[in-house]
Amino acid sequence: MLARIYQPARNAMTSGQAKTKTWVLEFSPEEARGIDPLMGWTSSSDMNSQIRLMFESKEAAVDYASSNGIPFTVSDPHKRKQNLRSGGYGDNFATNRRAVWTH
Repeated sequence: MLARIYQPARNAMTSGQAKTKTWVLEFSPEEARGIDPLMGWTSSSDMNSQIRLMFESKEAAVDYASSNGIPFTVSDPHKRKQNLRSGGYGDNFATNRRAVWTH
Protein backbone atom coordinates (compact mmCIF):
# COMPACT_ATOMS: atom_id res chain seq x y z
CA MET A 1 0.00 0.00 0.00
CA LEU A 2 2.60 2.51 -1.16
CA ALA A 3 1.39 6.09 -1.51
CA ARG A 4 2.64 8.75 -3.89
CA ILE A 5 2.79 12.42 -2.90
CA TYR A 6 2.99 14.86 -5.78
CA GLN A 7 1.91 18.26 -7.03
CA PRO A 8 -0.32 17.92 -10.12
CA ALA A 9 0.72 19.49 -13.42
CA ARG A 10 -1.38 22.10 -15.16
CA ASN A 11 -3.87 21.13 -17.81
CA ALA A 12 -2.16 21.01 -21.21
CA MET A 13 -5.18 22.58 -22.90
CA THR A 14 -4.94 25.84 -20.95
CA SER A 15 -2.31 28.29 -19.83
CA GLY A 16 -3.88 28.67 -16.38
CA GLN A 17 -2.36 27.39 -13.17
CA ALA A 18 -5.59 26.23 -11.47
CA LYS A 19 -5.38 23.15 -9.24
CA THR A 20 -1.58 23.10 -9.34
CA LYS A 21 -0.92 24.67 -5.92
CA THR A 22 -2.11 21.74 -3.81
CA TRP A 23 -0.31 18.49 -3.04
CA VAL A 24 -1.99 15.13 -3.63
CA LEU A 25 -1.60 11.81 -1.82
CA GLU A 26 -2.68 8.82 -3.93
CA PHE A 27 -2.26 5.11 -3.32
CA SER A 28 -0.67 2.97 -5.99
CA PRO A 29 -2.84 0.08 -7.23
CA GLU A 30 -2.26 -3.23 -5.48
CA GLU A 31 -3.79 -5.35 -8.22
CA ALA A 32 -4.39 -5.03 -11.93
CA ARG A 33 -7.75 -3.90 -13.25
CA GLY A 34 -9.88 -6.62 -14.82
CA ILE A 35 -12.38 -6.54 -17.67
CA ASP A 36 -15.95 -7.56 -16.94
CA PRO A 37 -16.88 -10.33 -19.42
CA LEU A 38 -20.52 -9.28 -19.76
CA MET A 39 -20.34 -5.47 -20.12
CA GLY A 40 -16.66 -4.96 -20.96
CA TRP A 41 -16.14 -2.42 -18.16
CA THR A 42 -12.86 -2.32 -16.29
CA SER A 43 -13.06 -2.82 -12.56
CA SER A 44 -10.97 -3.56 -9.53
CA SER A 45 -11.58 -4.68 -5.99
CA ASP A 46 -8.82 -2.37 -4.74
CA MET A 47 -10.68 0.32 -2.75
CA ASN A 48 -7.57 2.36 -1.95
CA SER A 49 -7.20 3.32 -5.60
CA GLN A 50 -10.30 5.52 -5.17
CA ILE A 51 -8.75 7.61 -2.40
CA ARG A 52 -7.18 10.95 -3.35
CA LEU A 53 -6.31 13.33 -0.52
CA MET A 54 -5.46 17.01 -1.11
CA PHE A 55 -3.10 19.02 1.11
CA GLU A 56 -2.03 22.66 1.18
CA SER A 57 1.68 21.85 1.44
CA LYS A 58 4.11 19.00 0.92
CA GLU A 59 4.97 18.98 4.62
CA ALA A 60 1.31 18.48 5.55
CA ALA A 61 1.03 15.49 3.21
CA VAL A 62 4.26 13.96 4.51
CA ASP A 63 3.15 14.50 8.13
CA TYR A 64 -0.21 12.83 7.43
CA ALA A 65 1.42 9.80 5.79
CA SER A 66 4.02 9.50 8.57
CA SER A 67 1.50 9.81 11.39
CA ASN A 68 -0.76 7.15 9.87
CA GLY A 69 2.08 4.72 9.07
CA ILE A 70 1.65 4.93 5.29
CA PRO A 71 4.82 4.27 3.26
CA PHE A 72 5.20 6.96 0.62
CA THR A 73 7.37 8.44 -2.11
CA VAL A 74 7.54 12.15 -2.89
CA SER A 75 7.73 13.39 -6.48
CA ASP A 76 8.90 16.99 -6.65
CA PRO A 77 7.34 19.04 -9.48
CA HIS A 78 9.20 20.33 -12.51
CA LYS A 79 8.50 24.04 -12.54
CA ARG A 80 7.90 25.57 -15.93
CA LYS A 81 10.00 28.42 -17.19
CA GLN A 82 8.21 31.77 -17.34
CA ASN A 83 7.58 33.07 -20.85
CA LEU A 84 8.19 36.81 -20.58
CA ARG A 85 8.08 38.88 -23.74
CA SER A 86 9.57 42.37 -23.82
CA GLY A 87 6.40 43.93 -25.23
CA GLY A 88 4.00 41.59 -23.49
CA TYR A 89 0.77 40.34 -25.02
CA GLY A 90 0.10 43.68 -26.72
CA ASP A 91 3.21 43.20 -28.83
CA ASN A 92 1.27 40.63 -30.88
CA PHE A 93 -0.86 43.45 -32.28
CA ALA A 94 1.80 46.19 -32.65
CA THR A 95 1.76 48.31 -35.79
CA ASN A 96 5.47 49.10 -35.70
CA ARG A 97 6.77 45.61 -36.50
CA ARG A 98 10.00 45.17 -38.42
CA ALA A 99 8.86 41.97 -40.11
CA VAL A 100 5.52 40.95 -41.53
CA TRP A 101 3.41 38.93 -39.13
CA THR A 102 0.74 36.63 -40.45
CA HIS A 103 -1.28 33.78 -39.08
